[in-house]
Amino acid sequence: MNKLNHIAFIMDGNGRWGLKHKGNRNLGHLEGVSVVKKIVEAAIEFKIPIITFYVFSTENWKRPFQEIKYLFKLIKKFFQKELNNLVKNDIKINIIGRKSGLPLNIKKILRTAELNTKKNKKLIVNLAFNYGSKNEIIDAIKKIKKKKLKINEKLINKHLYYNSTFPEILIRTGGKKRLSNFMLWQLAYAELFFLKKLWPDFNKNDLQNIIKKFKKIKRNFGDI
Repeated sequence: MNKLNHIAFIMDGNGRWGLKHKGNRNLGHLEGVSVVKKIVEAAIEFKIPIITFYVFSTENWKRPFQEIKYLFKLIKKFFQKELNNLVKNDIKINIIGRKSGLPLNIKKILRTAELNTKKNKKLIVNLAFNYGSKNEIIDAIKKIKKKKLKINEKLINKHLYYNSTFPEILIRTGGKKRLSNFMLWQLAYAELFFLKKLWPDFNKNDLQNIIKKFKKIKRNFGDI
């Protein structure tokens, strides 16, 4: 039976769900936040040590300004409301991505979340924010070259935005079958699960079913 340490999520379909059910893309994002909370609770129940959510990509800056503004507002409200609960429930928040490109108020609240939860151990929640995997690899190589070291796989691993336990599972909702510039290096040997369900419809049972399937998969890593 395969050991499971880390699940990554591409939370696709919030906007489409909002248009379909509420006539507004932003309300889909709002519903998506509530699903994140439920999946965090499920991860604790299932004893999964690490989960990563693809929150905002470097490509998402192409979206309408009002939608971006609303997404940032949701992030700010979430941490203002939930930070004490995160601390109480022993959940550590880790931000991965280029923080330098974010608005000052968002950088501040994300930094506060990281600092206030840095000693927590029950569950690590990585939030990929202003994240692009190609940038991550380029930045890692630049850091190595700056140190005048010889580039190799081990050093690239060490200098990535996220360089700890790599995901064994990627779950993408929304019906699309692509990685969308997300953890391209870290997902090299992950098991990929693509669901037609939109993210606001994803639930604990869906997660549990995927975990059961994963534990039955024969993982060869290039062997036979």
